Amino acid sequence: MGYILSTDSSMFQPDTMLPSQYFAAMRKRVPQEAEYRLVVAVLEDAIDCFQKHCDARDAKTRQLFEDAAQWVGSEDRTWPFSFLNICDVLNLDPAYVREGLQQHRDRRMSQRSNVVPLKAQSEIKVTEPNRLTARAS
Repeated sequence: MGYILSTDSSMFQPDTMLPSQYFAAMRKRVPQEAEYRLVVAVLEDAIDCFQKHCDARDAKTRQLFEDAAQWVGSEDRTWPFSFLNICDVLNLDPAYVREGLQQHRDRRMSQRSNVVPLKAQSEIKVTEPNRLTARAS
């Protein structure tokens, strides 16, 4: 006994999908590209400031380091661009990133014997949440 195969070509036709339907489905699966790039840029800038200026002597660049160290050490989660929230978005372990930065700083400081010693608050420490206040221009 033989089987008769249907040659109905409609079975093999691709489903038609509008571009808006495709991109709507994709948005649900991948992070928003622009927002993701912004989060990465914020973290990169903080790491760059920390690494470049950890042994700074002048007040301006020293302040860049201090700000980066304070941001990295903060436990504040109320701000969308806090260190902890950014680590969550990027699936990074905050303790691991902090340890890596501290090791970089320690190596850099040991290489430069003539650097002014850092204040205790320059260490990466977990700090109490602080509120950023907007300044009027």
